[in-house]
Amino acid sequence: MSLESKEQNDLSPKNSVEENHQNRSLSDMHLELERDSGTALKQFEASDQSTPYRRIHMEPQEKSTTDFKQFVIKKLHKSCQCSPSRAKNMILGFLPVLQWLPKYDLKKNILGDVMSGLIVGILLVPQSIAYSLLAGQEPIYGLYTSFFASIIYFLLGTSRHISVGIFGILCLMIGEVVDRELLKAGYDTAEGTLSHFGMVSNGSALVNQTSDWMCDRSCYAIAVGSTVTFLAGVYQVAMGFFQVGFVSVYLSDALLSGFVTGASFTILTSQAKYLLGLSLPRSGGAGSLITTWIQIFRNIHKTNLCDLITSLLCLLVLLPTKELNEHFKSKLKAPVPTELIVVVAATLASHFGKLNEKYNTSIAGSIPTGFMPPKAPDWNLIPSLAVDAIAISIIGFAITVSLSEMFAKKHGYTVKANQEMYAIGFCNIIPSFFHCFTTSAALAKTLVKESTGCQTQLSGVVTALVLLLVLLVIAPLFYSLQKSVLGVITIVNLRGALLKFKDLPKMWKVSRMDTVIWFVTMLSSALISTEIGLLTGVCFSMFCVILRTQKPKTSLLGLVEESEIFESVSAYKNLQTKPGIKIFRFIAPLYYINKECFKSALYKKTLNPVLVKAARKKAAKRKITKETVSLGGIQDEVSVQLSHDPLDLHTIVIDCSAIQFLDTAGIHTLKEVRRDYEAIGIQVLLAQCNPSVRDSLACGEYCKEEEENLLFYSVYEAMAFAEYQNQKGVCISNGLSLSSD
Repeated sequence: MSLESKEQNDLSPKNSVEENHQNRSLSDMHLELERDSGTALKQFEASDQSTPYRRIHMEPQEKSTTDFKQFVIKKLHKSCQCSPSRAKNMILGFLPVLQWLPKYDLKKNILGDVMSGLIVGILLVPQSIAYSLLAGQEPIYGLYTSFFASIIYFLLGTSRHISVGIFGILCLMIGEVVDRELLKAGYDTAEGTLSHFGMVSNGSALVNQTSDWMCDRSCYAIAVGSTVTFLAGVYQVAMGFFQVGFVSVYLSDALLSGFVTGASFTILTSQAKYLLGLSLPRSGGAGSLITTWIQIFRNIHKTNLCDLITSLLCLLVLLPTKELNEHFKSKLKAPVPTELIVVVAATLASHFGKLNEKYNTSIAGSIPTGFMPPKAPDWNLIPSLAVDAIAISIIGFAITVSLSEMFAKKHGYTVKANQEMYAIGFCNIIPSFFHCFTTSAALAKTLVKESTGCQTQLSGVVTALVLLLVLLVIAPLFYSLQKSVLGVITIVNLRGALLKFKDLPKMWKVSRMDTVIWFVTMLSSALISTEIGLLTGVCFSMFCVILRTQKPKTSLLGLVEESEIFESVSAYKNLQTKPGIKIFRFIAPLYYINKECFKSALYKKTLNPVLVKAARKKAAKRKITKETVSLGGIQDEVSVQLSHDPLDLHTIVIDCSAIQFLDTAGIHTLKEVRRDYEAIGIQVLLAQCNPSVRDSLACGEYCKEEEENLLFYSVYEAMAFAEYQNQKGVCISNGLSLSSD
């Protein structure tokens, strides 16, 4: 008689045995059972010797117990020691230009670098002037910013392709801070036309509350901008020094994309008044987008028709040419510099048509040549700007590092994230002494730089030379340039961010959670404010991560035929399951947030030991055959026989491969589950625990040293052990029952 038939005979009702007694005597039956039992035991022992169950044993590495004091001393000694080679490596690491410039291949790289630098420089001239308005600054300061950023990144940067300079989102954030501080200082936030550099047209000037010298609106605005830029740079260098670049991992691609799109709506709103020729103060604080549009519609009757017509003409030229440049970018060696052409044409038309005198159009005004003397940031403003600089610094380095890594991976070289933070930090610290505001990498100009043949950071020097030519010679020629043209240039450059809506259906198919994060960040950035929108996006992303682990997916597993692979029985067909064994998978860390979810899912998919224990107690007390147990409003019918026959389920294997870590609540939950199941005769085995989970179980005293057979390196090993134990238990129980008879 085989083991399977023997087991079935043990579980069969007693009346079947009584039918057999009609044909044979009781003594003959006992002799046959003893013979069959002996045969089964011998077969089990033989199979145990021929194909025994083999347990995997692994000896852990001995962990070195280093004294903390010795560890700190060793690290300090290593950091503080100095040698010529170490000093050389530090200098070369801090100034990457000293490594790659001596190896520069002139014949191979010079043409691409010159072409790309020239094209980017031409594009930067109108954009620098336009984005200055967005930052609440004079046009000359935008040119300063782009010039110094190009030079400094050439010296310190490790990416060969990114273009560092003026960036629309950061200009918006700077402009909001500048307008707030101007209002606090008592300046009028409505932009006036400048009759002379540094003086408002009505000649008014206020005494700077933080200094003793006279400072007009333009002077105070750049003081605020350069101070917040200095603080942002200090934060970025500090993050590089302490190697806290991991902060950027909290800014996911969906979050950054939503933030940029939401901020783009705010930029578009802030530039709309220039297109209509309206002189309105910039709205700040929460809901500035809505309040700005309310102000625009209230003053729509004051629209300057000349500015409106100029804006429409520029839009009709720029939008189609941008589309054509994008469509034929693979065929064009360089994009057509339509923005520069529009700026030159509009300046000539405004100058010779005398649009400012005839129609009172708003113009850029006087732009001086040369450089202003360096000046330190206003230290008295630091307390009021310290918090604003945090968000600006994080956005700046996150965009710079992500773009540099993206293009480095595309072209097969590596960049150093910490060095990039140093580079972008000093691109803000040093220029802040030269009347500049915050910079970072910009995707649009980086794509142009790459597509026009850029090979190394040398293209940044060519870009700086183009800007230097404008600063020294050409800048005053833009005096008659209308602000409406600059506003159109800014809005047209938002095209890429606003077209992100086209990617939403694809994003929804890939990840609905990322799409929700995108929408939440976009709406909060647009409708509330950029800083609060960024904070909301980060908090909501973290909440989504917690939500995913709070109610994770769970499943019962089955064995793929002719393999040792286990998959979900609800996801795949024709999976093998072993009788009496349930394999349960929990796809999340097990910690205090989801411990109840783990227990309820395990009890629901296998067997609820609490209900079984309650049913047994009631059955024994009331002397009835079956009892319907109702606990907590959940109806479960558990049939328990008075003879306490063993349950069909004898082993539960928990696949821990997807459990990344355990906390104290998770360890306590596993102990509780194991105790409840062992109380009704079901063993609980853990399989595929990673080293972190094993260490947590050992520290939490989940099992004693003699109970190490409760942990297994694979699910298949745990299942084989469960079958082995069950077969051995059946034979032993059969032998015991015979001897008692």
